[in-house]
Amino acid sequence: MQEFTYETPAPVAPELSDAELDALLAHWRAANYLAVGQIYLMDNPLLREPLRPEQIKPRLLGHWGTVPGLNLVYTHVNRLIRLRRQPALCVWGPGHGGPGVLANSWLEGSYSDVYPDISRDERGMKRLFKQFSFPGGVPSHVSPELPGSIHEGGELGYSLLHAYGAAFDNPDLLVPCVIGDGESETGPLAGSWHSNKFLDPVHDGAVLPILHLNGYKIANPTVLARLPETELHDLLRGYGYRPIEVVGDDPAHVHRQMAGALAQAVGRIDEIQAEARRGRSTDRAHWPMIILRTPKGWTGPKLVDGLPVEGTWRAHQVPLAEVRTDPEHLRQLEEWMRSYRPEELFDEEGRPRARVLECVPEGDLRLGASPHANGGRLTRSLPAPPLEDFAVTVDRPGTSTHEPTRVLGQYLARIMELTADRRDFRLMGPDETASNRLNAVYDVTAKTWQEEILPVDEHLTRDGRVMEVLSEHMCQGWLEGYTLTGRHGMFSTYEAFAHIIDSMANQHIKWLGTARKLPWRRPVPSLNYLLSSHVWRQDHNGFSHQDPGFIDHVLNKSPEVVRVYLPPDANTALSTAEHVLQSREYVNVVMAGKQPSFDWLTLDEARGHCARGAGIWEWAGTEEGRLPDVVLACAGDTPTLEILAAAQILRQRLPELAVRVVNVVDLARLLPASEHPHGMPDADFDGLFTKDKPVIFAYHGYPWLIHRLAYRRAVHPHLHVRGYKERGTTTTPFDMVVLNDLDRYRLVMDVIDRVPGLAQRQAALRQEMADTRTRHRAWVREYGEDLPEVAQWHWEG
Repeated sequence: MQEFTYETPAPVAPELSDAELDALLAHWRAANYLAVGQIYLMDNPLLREPLRPEQIKPRLLGHWGTVPGLNLVYTHVNRLIRLRRQPALCVWGPGHGGPGVLANSWLEGSYSDVYPDISRDERGMKRLFKQFSFPGGVPSHVSPELPGSIHEGGELGYSLLHAYGAAFDNPDLLVPCVIGDGESETGPLAGSWHSNKFLDPVHDGAVLPILHLNGYKIANPTVLARLPETELHDLLRGYGYRPIEVVGDDPAHVHRQMAGALAQAVGRIDEIQAEARRGRSTDRAHWPMIILRTPKGWTGPKLVDGLPVEGTWRAHQVPLAEVRTDPEHLRQLEEWMRSYRPEELFDEEGRPRARVLECVPEGDLRLGASPHANGGRLTRSLPAPPLEDFAVTVDRPGTSTHEPTRVLGQYLARIMELTADRRDFRLMGPDETASNRLNAVYDVTAKTWQEEILPVDEHLTRDGRVMEVLSEHMCQGWLEGYTLTGRHGMFSTYEAFAHIIDSMANQHIKWLGTARKLPWRRPVPSLNYLLSSHVWRQDHNGFSHQDPGFIDHVLNKSPEVVRVYLPPDANTALSTAEHVLQSREYVNVVMAGKQPSFDWLTLDEARGHCARGAGIWEWAGTEEGRLPDVVLACAGDTPTLEILAAAQILRQRLPELAVRVVNVVDLARLLPASEHPHGMPDADFDGLFTKDKPVIFAYHGYPWLIHRLAYRRAVHPHLHVRGYKERGTTTTPFDMVVLNDLDRYRLVMDVIDRVPGLAQRQAALRQEMADTRTRHRAWVREYGEDLPEVAQWHWEG
């Protein structure tokens, strides 16, 4: 265990002086003013003249309701950082509060640092206002374009997971996380509260959840805001938190409460960490949290067109919707903005006055400048142990077997060992590390667990770097927060259940795609999926666990960001893992089986094959310098086995047939070079697959994906794909491929059907293949195992 020389930070006074209160109110009013301006104005940012309709944006887009509460939090976290010199990263769950977070970033200067044209003066304020939700401008949500952010406003339900992911292995970091009361109703957020059972107060930082209850979602009340106070407190205590309430609508009173709540919360965090880091506590910590109750649309219009707005759902978006055409709305907007007294907040040049900035920290301590929110600044290269230490020996293809993920587990264990002191690599998964044969990591680090540990338990410890919880949402969110703050990791899960986090993967891909276009954002480590327990080997789980469609979902996304690999054996799995773990700014999907499978390539051959992404296996074909009569292509471990078994039948029964065998590891190679960075030029593709010969393609997943990837290629009219056809059950491995017409006998029949002239000449062989399939069906139902010639097959080329 890492040793700490720990000193408790200086406490923060819970009471505000009148001068402090005045400065905090000034900062908060300035942020509110700037937020309203972004929603409404194109010109006249300081209201130096009465507002005119033409100074209002023609399309009013944005959300006001949650902004004042977020501005309150930002203001007081600023004070906390400044007093303690506390490294902090804020996660803003209510992404609809984008104008507030952006306003604070501009006030502190971090926004102008990365966008010098949006200067901290009247000219810059005008640009700040106009660009918001405007063509060619910035989105209305907190987004990658906003310095200090790691959480996109569209990612509803994931904020607390991102906060915990950022805190893991960051012992000095405080992560306040604002959770909207609408967001709190989502399934991922409901599970997220349990993240405190995995936070080690010795090696990890602290997360301070701030549940922002303003009563309403878009058009309905929120569940937690309507719970009786005792019931809400009981719920949160049951999750293991100690709630502190901040309630009210009087600004001065609420600010005084907020200062006291934060002082109490960080005082409790200091106590927890001090006790743990000095070895005086082994019990699970009960961390503080804040319940913040303020009106929705606080300080905005109270009535519009005779209807209540402040404190209701009507404040959610744009409280005054007809400002350009309704003089009364225009008058109310001007009255609203002037209520913040902008002349007291900004000088003649439009710069924030000194009093407004009294609470703002400096340099990298500013929330918008936190290096943790630009994780590439902190990223260190991951150690790359030599693959030779883990590679399996392959004397002849297809004669020995290994479990690819078990071999891969030994490689991951070495990385765990090499990162033991620096603690910047974690393995996450929903209760499946052992099931997916990655057990070797337990020789180096156990699973982190802050609850009671019983004598019967195995591989549990307070400070482990393997994280298991039966929630794909939690594993995904933790790893996103971990990698976005500059650390490395892998998410291992059953293939079928990766679909549970489709939306989360989608949002993360969008984040990375946008971040790549921002020169000030440094590249962060890739998010890596290891999908195992796949569709073809669900021997005891059956149909419910058979779905290979996550690959389809990922390949629909930005080609600059996504990569999908299907290594066919243990050595190619090692080479692929080495590559993806060293990569940056990608979402990598690696499909590797956990069951014993044949070894096809030596390590050197595997490296060359993975570098190409797709290639001819000359030893498996019968071309011998001739043009091929047929191309047998495959992607995935089970399809590779069946293609090679079919090739062997053809070698033995039709030796005169020129057969080419092509294996694809990187699916993007099938795309044109114009469509994906890994895409293959037409000349290379035609050389590999030919332009006009039959191609029988055995694919791991749904067949139409291969057609979609290759539809522009010259050979596409001659392409016939076999894959998963949504026919599954609990059965033998070979019966699964027969059920889906992916088996070797069906593939030989496809060759006979599609190579000109064979259908008539080889009708007897085709009939024999069909009869073998029938015999298999009777055999497997009689004996419960595969045909002996299948079960005992090995390569004899």
